[in-house]
Amino acid sequence: MRNSAGKPVLMKMATAIQENKDYLGEVDGLIGDGDHGMNMNKGFSMFADQIIKSDIGFAEGLYELGNVLFSKIGGSMGPIYGTVFMGMAEAGKDFDVIDLDRFSAMLSAGLRELRDVVQAQVGDKTLIDTLEPAVVAVENAAKEGKSFADALREMKTAAQAGRDSTKDLAAKFGRSSRLGERSRGVLDAGAVSCCIILCAMADGILGYAGD
Repeated sequence: MRNSAGKPVLMKMATAIQENKDYLGEVDGLIGDGDHGMNMNKGFSMFADQIIKSDIGFAEGLYELGNVLFSKIGGSMGPIYGTVFMGMAEAGKDFDVIDLDRFSAMLSAGLRELRDVVQAQVGDKTLIDTLEPAVVAVENAAKEGKSFADALREMKTAAQAGRDSTKDLAAKFGRSSRLGERSRGVLDAGAVSCCIILCAMADGILGYAGD
């Protein structure tokens, strides 16, 4: 995929969040304050409105998305997603073409930047349970010489499995951590939104993966 041609991928991510706004609110409302869908929809919709008439590339758009989420939506998730997307953007800003190795580098940078600001690990019932396995899946696919398309499909599978794993976990971070063992049996809203975003990103890039 050419970096300059990435706007449709960004719009697909925004649309995915918009379409799942109510679902994210329902999931969050089970053990949280129920505003995750509203906040995410606000941020992604603001971003979509901002770029709809502009000629923007993938990395530049990720930076703009991260900036909007970091500064314009409430709660902890805005800064968390903002950190991930801006980390990805910084790693990819000089790429003309985004192939598997470069996409892997961008994803890894996003996770690395997040690691600098949050202490959560896989198993703590957060979006890390979705993001880290997805990043590792792409890294491994790149090391094994798989195609970009196969790597994206494996990223989706890993993200979905990570999301689903949070149902049986007890929350250790965020407001839901106050519930302790009572937080088991419910998906983590951040893990769900992360899965939605990564799957939309993968589906968008799959249209270019053969380029």
